[in-house]
Amino acid sequence: MNTTNKPNILYWVIAVIALLWNAMGAKAYLDQAFRNETFMTSYTPEQIAIVDALPIWVTAAFAVAVWFGLLGAIFLLLRRSWAKPFFLISLIGVFVQMGYTLFMGEGADNYGPGGISMILMIIVGAILFLWYSNYAKTKGWLK
Repeated sequence: MNTTNKPNILYWVIAVIALLWNAMGAKAYLDQAFRNETFMTSYTPEQIAIVDALPIWVTAAFAVAVWFGLLGAIFLLLRRSWAKPFFLISLIGVFVQMGYTLFMGEGADNYGPGGISMILMIIVGAILFLWYSNYAKTKGWLK
């Protein structure tokens, strides 16, 4: 007997949300890395100065967070168990980058309540995507 364990519709909704969320993060990284018009007009000169002064390891953590998160979302859509370790590595990158921003850098003071809210949303999102990939794996939805 050949049985398949197909995920429910909520799985696909969450996988698409994960893809869109992480694609937005990747775009934000590229905007910052290439200093395009979107980046330069979205932030104050003080905020851009903070970004310019970031240690290279914080920028590297940003890159790890967004690219591993994007790949994790793609693996989730492909129903591959690789989603879980990629989301884990992404979460580590998020913790390093946001930890610096909140506790060591000047970012938290200069981004205001909206910036703090976004930082918290990013952290919670990364945690939830990792948790959901683990849940999907235990349900047998990932191969």
